[in-house]
Amino acid sequence: MNAKEISDIIKLGESSRVQFKERLPHHDSFAHELIAFSNSKGGMIIFGVNDKTGDLNGLSFNEVQQINQQIVNIASQKVYPPVYLTTETITVDNNHLVIVNIEEGLSKPYKDSNGTIYLKNGSDKRKVTSNDEIARLLGSRSLLADETEIFDTNIKDIDARLFSDYFKKEFKKSYEEKGLTLEDALKAKKVIRNNHLTLAGLLFFGNEPQNFRPVLTIRAAMYIGNDIGGNDYKNKPEDFKGTIPELYKQGMMYLTSSIKYLQNGQGFNSHGIPEISIIAMEEVLQNALVHRDYFKNSPVRLLIFDNRIEIISPGKLPNSLTVEEVKYGNPVTRNNQIALFASHTLPYSGLGSGMRRAFTEQPDMELENDIDGDQFIVRFPRKND
Repeated sequence: MNAKEISDIIKLGESSRVQFKERLPHHDSFAHELIAFSNSKGGMIIFGVNDKTGDLNGLSFNEVQQINQQIVNIASQKVYPPVYLTTETITVDNNHLVIVNIEEGLSKPYKDSNGTIYLKNGSDKRKVTSNDEIARLLGSRSLLADETEIFDTNIKDIDARLFSDYFKKEFKKSYEEKGLTLEDALKAKKVIRNNHLTLAGLLFFGNEPQNFRPVLTIRAAMYIGNDIGGNDYKNKPEDFKGTIPELYKQGMMYLTSSIKYLQNGQGFNSHGIPEISIIAMEEVLQNALVHRDYFKNSPVRLLIFDNRIEIISPGKLPNSLTVEEVKYGNPVTRNNQIALFASHTLPYSGLGSGMRRAFTEQPDMELENDIDGDQFIVRFPRKND
């Protein structure tokens, strides 16, 4: 956007899509503006313009830097779930203006720290108190978490080799043989949307996904004793990073190297029997990576204790799904696109039989739907020496 375009917008005054600010208001007040835009159709906020007269009151260099830094903090710390902004600095008639662009949100309704919801009302905003309106906002969430766009990515962040291998595995032909360009194929598979990677695309085919979503990792620790609050541990590696297939591989290597292999009448040169079923751990770790709540900005955790192993997935069970239903293989797919990609890149069928198979292999496995902690925990009791 250039100076003339911004000047023309300013001359038309404020609207439901455009708002003026001379300087950054109180942080809570600005959070409410971001919430209202995100819950409506998006828009822009122009700093350095008087909202009563439309007169320009340009920003100093330091003010430009401060505004850019502070609004990002507000968007990530005072809006729930966080919103993602783009900013640019434009000079109009020797006045430096900061333009903040807010996309219509995909995770409505957005709220402040008190749970208050705002919508745009013309050039102003209003609180939402009606249950019907809240229900409509929830209904307008047209995309699942794994289909949302990662706004600071583009097609250059794709590992083309990974995607090409995947495409050929799914369709038995390359995308070129199908008469598609790389971009056409990426769009067809929902790896990119509006020139941005989707979350699923990033997590399966992105170059270094954690550069864009740093906490979507696996965090592991082996404790001394059985208390998660203890300060002593045997090992605590760096967080595992990479695509979901790479995370799965690293996670399984950690789990299989952390358990004991027991002799049960075999000779010394024979392989021991693992104290916990490898098949059961594979199924549970896959489920943690595929079915976790990707609206939660948290890692999957692997915790090794003397008496148990825990695999913890961010987010409680979706909808009305219960632990008993999980045990008997009643699937509810939270992340459709991730599940599809996983069916061709992991030993994952997506048929809902994985947990039943895990219980067949490991009948003493324990499941906990931790609603207060907003997480799902699978525990494997360990064999005593």
